[in-house]
Amino acid sequence: MEDAKAGESEERALRVLAAAGLAPARLAGVRPLSGGTYNTVEELRLTDGGRYVLKTAPTGPGLRYESRLLAAETEFCRAAAEAGVPAPRTVHTDDGPAVRHTLQTRCPGTPWDDSLSEAERAVLRRELGAQVARLHRITGPAFGYPSGALGPLVPDWRTAFTAMLGAILDDARRYAAELPLPADKAARVLAAGHGALDEVTVPRPVHFDLWQGNILVHRTSDGPRIGGLIDGERMFWGDPVADFVSLALLGDIEQDEDFLTGYREGGGRVVFDRPERIRLALYRAYLYLIMLVETVPRQAGEAHVRWVRETVAPHLVAALDDVARLTRDA
Repeated sequence: MEDAKAGESEERALRVLAAAGLAPARLAGVRPLSGGTYNTVEELRLTDGGRYVLKTAPTGPGLRYESRLLAAETEFCRAAAEAGVPAPRTVHTDDGPAVRHTLQTRCPGTPWDDSLSEAERAVLRRELGAQVARLHRITGPAFGYPSGALGPLVPDWRTAFTAMLGAILDDARRYAAELPLPADKAARVLAAGHGALDEVTVPRPVHFDLWQGNILVHRTSDGPRIGGLIDGERMFWGDPVADFVSLALLGDIEQDEDFLTGYREGGGRVVFDRPERIRLALYRAYLYLIMLVETVPRQAGEAHVRWVRETVAPHLVAALDDVARLTRDA
């Protein structure tokens, strides 16, 4: 079985290299990369020492927004290049309707882990803040997922984001996902905050998955640096504030002084007034809904399902409570 999988990986790599205009004969090896939770991710090593990352989309059931995810990753890589932010560069993406694979350059470094000292972490969070601010200076054509998974881009953020919320709540109903409250009740609470979305008038690139595993740390002679922001397939054009959710996953970005200092130094604007906090609570609810619902189509293991129910579900409830409190006090 393992030999069969290895053979499939090599055949896929040879096809993609040929489609990208790279000589298949240069392939020296294929190695699976860990850390991905959705796509199959492999490193392709070439005979000249070059290294690429091949991402292949799954064929099984998924959430509505996950259709054509790799098209969104291509868009993120393009936006990051325009901003001068370290991230993979797209070498080739298939142009089929499903967008099954993408070939990228490999960024230096390894996923951020707990081996960093407090001093190193502070420097990196400040550097990361400045990089995210640069990314957020880029403007997009309109709002929504560039993949077209939920339809074409639209001219206003409220329409785009309420469609995103509606899609994940529909997924929750379709998959009979276990939520800490009924989907219809969650929808009513979230609707109270929709007015705050109207303050967002310029579409910006939002990675929306910038937890530590998607931030590469490159150790250099001058100390650790950010090597790249990876796995941008969940990118959408929207409100920059939405990126703060995964950047402080299950936490509070307002407590991350190093990141916020770098973000402001990089030109990012954040004020945490009532409308901004309402929007942040909406985005927290959206991400935590995704984390809860996706366990069903992915057929997650018992341990992960238990962790999501015990750890993520209370954060969803807290986000909904914040929406209700902030809109009631308005």
